[in-house]
Amino acid sequence: MLKKISISWKITTLSYAIVLFSLLIAGIFLVGIVGQTKEQEIGMRSMNTARTVAELTDVEEMLREKEGWKKLNPIIERLRIINGADYIIVMDMDHIRYSHPSNELLGKVSKGRDEDAAFAEHIYLSKARGELGTSLRAFVPIKDEELNQIGVVLVGKTLPSTWDILMNLKKEIFIVLFITLLFGVIGSFMLARHIKNQMFKLEPHEIVRILEERTATFHALNEGVIAIDNKEEITIFNEKARSIFNVQGEVIGKPIRSVLKDTHLPEILYSNRHVHNQEIQMSGKRIFSNRFPIKVKDERIGAVAIFQDHTEVAALAEELTGVKNFVDALRVQNHEHMNKLHSIAGLIQLGRTAEALQFVFQISKEQEKLTNFLNEHIHHPAVSGLLLSKISRGKELDIDVVIDPNSSLTDFPPGLDYHDFVILLGNLIENAFDALEKSSHTEKRIDVSIDESEGVCAILVEDNGIGIEDEDVPLLFDRHFTKGKESGQGIGLYLVKQVVDKGDGEITVTSDVGYGTTFLITFPL
Repeated sequence: MLKKISISWKITTLSYAIVLFSLLIAGIFLVGIVGQTKEQEIGMRSMNTARTVAELTDVEEMLREKEGWKKLNPIIERLRIINGADYIIVMDMDHIRYSHPSNELLGKVSKGRDEDAAFAEHIYLSKARGELGTSLRAFVPIKDEELNQIGVVLVGKTLPSTWDILMNLKKEIFIVLFITLLFGVIGSFMLARHIKNQMFKLEPHEIVRILEERTATFHALNEGVIAIDNKEEITIFNEKARSIFNVQGEVIGKPIRSVLKDTHLPEILYSNRHVHNQEIQMSGKRIFSNRFPIKVKDERIGAVAIFQDHTEVAALAEELTGVKNFVDALRVQNHEHMNKLHSIAGLIQLGRTAEALQFVFQISKEQEKLTNFLNEHIHHPAVSGLLLSKISRGKELDIDVVIDPNSSLTDFPPGLDYHDFVILLGNLIENAFDALEKSSHTEKRIDVSIDESEGVCAILVEDNGIGIEDEDVPLLFDRHFTKGKESGQGIGLYLVKQVVDKGDGEITVTSDVGYGTTFLITFPL
């Protein structure tokens, strides 16, 4: 039970302390303002009293009489009591007192330090500290009918102390304190309950434990995890992500673009959509990524990416793809050579050895010519192996696969590699095979061209097959789109489009039903 209420108790206690501290500050400020207002009020009243006394006819007459204080003092004392002043002192130009609350000081010389200016016809207020506290003193010169100064009136009133002010305001202070504390208690209770509910009724040590467990879990994952908030600042960057991108130092709180320049994660903040199983290139890595927005109660607060480094897996797959292409080529060549060996054996059995020898020379020359061409013009063995296997596969299907003699491939476009070209060429040629198998043409042909010139890599695959209907052309690159094929998943051209997009290329499809189709792809170099 103590653990359940401890956070609420702490919040409530803290709220009480804040309320009391605020009251203390406000009280000090209020007392200062009241004191200042009271001082201004006393100063004004004292000055008005001094002006009144200075203008009395009796004051002017008594100042001219010898020992005039005996008659003047009683009059001034009555005025002092009426106006609530602590003292009113009337002095002649020799600083002789003609009135004073203490009779012993009448007729004596005043030696106040702040009086001199008043004897030079100045009107002013001055503060002086005495036994009863600090007094506010008003000085007004006394003048005769010819406006000659004949004396000075001094009116003093002791300023109230802080304690006096508090005592005068004790009723108001009590009411304010009561109301403030009442609302403070209610507000603190409501705040504590609200914060408790916001924290899912968890204690701070429980939240810390959950945070530590979550952090440890993220770092233990074999997938990279990166999360950002709405300001594109990193909130999660686990150890696997650091390892994949070779990131050192503390990155939490930094803008994601300053850590990973080619990041795709901020796109999710603005598109507000999920991206599943997308292959992207980041920091030279082939990343298989899932990215989606983070929402709390339907409000987007950030985005997270969970990804794996498929660079090594892709390299292995590419190697296996190349091996498969060579295996297919060898299988087709083996079948083809068996037929040729049967032909040679038949010619020998018929005694036509010269023709058999000529046939062997012809086959050898053709194969050597094709191999030399691929080695000289296509500088990657995986792509060469693919083309060789497709040529052999075409012979098996009675389809001529012709490589343009001007073709060349020395380097790949930015962002692409031989794996992408194997996917591209392999799917385009296989689609051409499918189109030609349904064709009734006597001569079936596929022309393949790879050209590098003027800063562009152009790939052309053209067949004289059945063609594509106009309404189907816009749908060719949609995932799972297939037409007229009993087998197949409809992802070949979808993968081709993915490769084209990755290399910032363009693809153009030209087709004439019954006459053939041309695919032209261009990449900037």
